[in-house]
Amino acid sequence: MYDLNFYLKWCATVILVIGTAFNSMGYYPLGPLILVCGGILWLIVSIRWKEPAMIVTNGVMVLVGIGGLVYGLYYVDLC
Repeated sequence: MYDLNFYLKWCATVILVIGTAFNSMGYYPLGPLILVCGGILWLIVSIRWKEPAMIVTNGVMVLVGIGGLVYGLYYVDLC
């Protein structure tokens, strides 16, 4: 009935909403981890759709999210 992209994009959307809620409540690093997971799913969908703007947006979002987690978990803890 529905293709894989349909399920991936809605699963990713729900994950991003949950991640945003966790972020707004101050749950670190859980909030950003959930957002990275949702971003990865949307990146997969955008690659399957061959949509360059979405690939760049979600790819950068995932990289920035991972970079922020690495910075927050390793660099800040060392200081």
